[in-house]
Amino acid sequence: MTENTTPRTTTAQPRTVASVDRGKLDIKALVLLAVLLAAGFILNFTLGRAIGAVSGGMISPEFIISAFCLTILIVRPNLLQALVIGLVSAAVIQLTTTLPGADFVAEGIAAVLMAAIVNAGMKTGAKGVVPVAGTFVCTFVSGFIFMVIRMALMQFDMAIAAAMLPVVALTAVFNAILVGALYLPIKHALKLAD
Repeated sequence: MTENTTPRTTTAQPRTVASVDRGKLDIKALVLLAVLLAAGFILNFTLGRAIGAVSGGMISPEFIISAFCLTILIVRPNLLQALVIGLVSAAVIQLTTTLPGADFVAEGIAAVLMAAIVNAGMKTGAKGVVPVAGTFVCTFVSGFIFMVIRMALMQFDMAIAAAMLPVVALTAVFNAILVGALYLPIKHALKLAD
């Protein structure tokens, strides 16, 4: 018996990576949300507090809002699914909030708004600015709602608005820059198309 010594050529199969299915709030999307929320929670306790201290309280990063904005950008949920993402995120925030319960309203509305911005904006020529602009609007609206609820509980003391509005605006800028910087690397790592 003779052996065939002709070298075999094999074609390498393209490497595929399981990614999040767009438009579905399935187990992969929930795992992504859980990982990002866990990272956001840890960052709130560490880096968030450090940034707050260094800025004299002028910037109060809310990494959990950044986490759900990234999740919405990646998953592209419908509005009801985005509400679920917002409410789950608000439940996590309850561990660190200064006003229990308010985040359920703020994050629920902000997440639905983010989904509306993403689902409309990513189909246009402006999709390059959607991660930054959407996160800015989402964070600002969330902070504004939180501020109004706090003011309502304090008989609409305008000193609260004077103190909180600059923090809300600077936090929105911070979150927008953060999500803008993280979205493309995460999108490429998950091999997602636009």
